Amino acid sequence: MDTDCIDYRSLHQFSSLIKDYLDQNPKVQSWYNRYPNLENFKAQLDEKSANYPSDFRSTLVVELKDQYRGFEISEKTKVNLDSLHSSTTFTVTTGHQLNLFTGPVYFIYKIVSVINLCKELKKTYPEHDFVPVYWMATEDHDFEEIQSFRFQNSKITWNSTQTGAVGRFIIDDSFDSTRKAFYTQIPSGERGDFLRELFNAAYQKGRTLAEATRQLVHSLFDEHGLVIIDGDAHSLKKAFIPFVLQELREQTSYNAVQKTIQEFPPYKVQVNPRETNLFYLAEGIRERIVVEKNTVSILNTALQYSLAEFESIIQNNPQCISPNVLLRPLYQEIILPNLAYIGGGGEIAYWLELKTMFSQFKVPFPLLMLRNSVVNVSQKQEQKRQKLAVSYGELFKTQEQLKISSTQRLSSLNFDFESQKQFLKDQFESLYQLASQTDKSFVGAVKAQEQKQIKGLENLQKRMIRAEKRVHSEQLERIIALQNELFPNQGLQERSANFSTFYMEFGPDWMERLHQELNPLKSCFSVFIFD
Repeated sequence: MDTDCIDYRSLHQFSSLIKDYLDQNPKVQSWYNRYPNLENFKAQLDEKSANYPSDFRSTLVVELKDQYRGFEISEKTKVNLDSLHSSTTFTVTTGHQLNLFTGPVYFIYKIVSVINLCKELKKTYPEHDFVPVYWMATEDHDFEEIQSFRFQNSKITWNSTQTGAVGRFIIDDSFDSTRKAFYTQIPSGERGDFLRELFNAAYQKGRTLAEATRQLVHSLFDEHGLVIIDGDAHSLKKAFIPFVLQELREQTSYNAVQKTIQEFPPYKVQVNPRETNLFYLAEGIRERIVVEKNTVSILNTALQYSLAEFESIIQNNPQCISPNVLLRPLYQEIILPNLAYIGGGGEIAYWLELKTMFSQFKVPFPLLMLRNSVVNVSQKQEQKRQKLAVSYGELFKTQEQLKISSTQRLSSLNFDFESQKQFLKDQFESLYQLASQTDKSFVGAVKAQEQKQIKGLENLQKRMIRAEKRVHSEQLERIIALQNELFPNQGLQERSANFSTFYMEFGPDWMERLHQELNPLKSCFSVFIFD
């Protein structure tokens, strides 16, 4: 089994913001606290230790043990839960939606990244303990985003009419067709039996989707000490009350995030803040809270209160409050003795909008780390690649870029016209000087002629490449076919395929290899080649 690793910064799949973050470009340094290297964790430890109330630890451990009631847990998970009582124990966290059967495979990579970072931190800071945490996004209400997963070439979907927070959905009779659709797709044999048993053990009738997801993720990662938390809990929301009240009264998050995103251009803003970034949560609904003067309204309902009345409701029933995408990170960092958050490029981009908001709420901002990413390659695909003499770096290119680079490599001709372009520019430089000395009105004419000549060279280059593409069309078709295998629909494999596809193909060794080799401190895309 071989591994290749391709720097994230060389890939078009990552935004300029993420590349500048990885480069620690001064343009983005004001949007994060510390860059995530092992040395910087020392200062993060000190800051979090000084700003995490001891009574939060007791609340957290009691709640977690309550959430784990009825579960058989490994000794490693038990030790991690108990260790959270100690002031020398900290967490590393990732969060994710309750996707059916974990959804796209990058969910697995996120969790392994968290587990492996905790191992590295323990080696560097042995006097501390580090607990990997998966925060379940039980309060999300976008069911369409999570109701499906892909197994090999099939799409498995749960069609349910339930509404509100998806974590509260019940596995009911509507799930029978989903179970049947998956089971009929799974081949017989030991690997297929494992997937069937895993699915069946999690998605039992009468459970909530939150309970089913906990069971599933627990089955996959309990032996590695992963701690799973559901933030939709009375005791945890109670600790969040002071921040909710500040948000309602002062629109803190809106003002802070607006200030930050004004500095974002030319980067894309991931999330725009609302005046109040909270939802009202009840059975079957999760609706936005709107505050106008001293009146609180719940969107799409008849519910309306004075601000004083609503604050009283929150005090008595904090679970009716649900943070949106901007305040959920704050809620997480209040609840947990957390040092770092691990997420994908889009997640890190919106976390970078939040540092000023965290400062306004006086909560330490965590280190932000990109999760690990993987392309899984069979031995047959690797043999094709070697025969075609194409690198994995090339296969990450857009299809048009891949065709051009492959044509240039296969052809005996030189398509690089840069030296010719530079020669033209040098010649026109002397013409510019002559024109400015003769009549400055000629400068525009010289510039137009220069652009025409450069454009002519570029058109000639394109025509030559097109001609060479035809010459090497058979070889190019094979290269593109291989790219389509590894990058379905010209996208990243990890964003469409479910982990079950790779488990069926490569077996339990696939998961073991992730644990052995993924390292979130390395900013590169791993290519795993399996025998």
